[in-house]
Amino acid sequence: RESAQCPNEDEKAFQDVAKYKYFNTNNLWVDLVALKGIFDKNGGSVPLPVMTNEKTVDPRDKRSTKVLQLETAMGAAISCFQGAVAVLIPRSRFAPVKTTSDLLALRSDAYEITEDFRITLAPVRNGVPPDIKLDGRYKFVDAMETIMPNGAPSLAECKKLVVEGEVTFAKDVVIKGTVTIKNSSGSCKEVASGTYEDKTVEL
Repeated sequence: RESAQCPNEDEKAFQDVAKYKYFNTNNLWVDLVALKGIFDKNGGSVPLPVMTNEKTVDPRDKRSTKVLQLETAMGAAISCFQGAVAVLIPRSRFAPVKTTSDLLALRSDAYEITEDFRITLAPVRNGVPPDIKLDGRYKFVDAMETIMPNGAPSLAECKKLVVEGEVTFAKDVVIKGTVTIKNSSGSCKEVASGTYEDKTVEL
């Protein structure tokens, strides 16, 4: 099921990767003859469940008018095809970007581009991406880009990075292990050049 189909009380369990080890990568290979058969049978459409997603008219302003976004998920279409199967691929072939936290990791040295232009985790990562949690103010790409005017910090050896408050990374910042960076001053603070390893940094 999709996250939009998950009740709020089940969200924590839904995101438990120890419980749910396989994820839909939203890549579908479809037999066009079979698809035409489904169209012909259902009046030109695929009978997919409709999900509701709570949003605001202005996604940057939580106080703006609340709306319900109606959507269908293409992954649910497999239930319409008799004999549909899943293809299991390794994590090394899948670099999802669902949030700006994912994007920050992807722009760092935790990932590399291969000679055939695939984006893969750097060998030092051993197939495990860094766990990045950015402050809510960095939900959108333009805001996230302000955090790294000198490029992304080194995350090749980062296990987890948490950013709380408004910060910018200076050039040549290296994050190792588990690091939390906090700024409760109310104004933007810079994370100075250097290596930060298994520590909490109060700016």
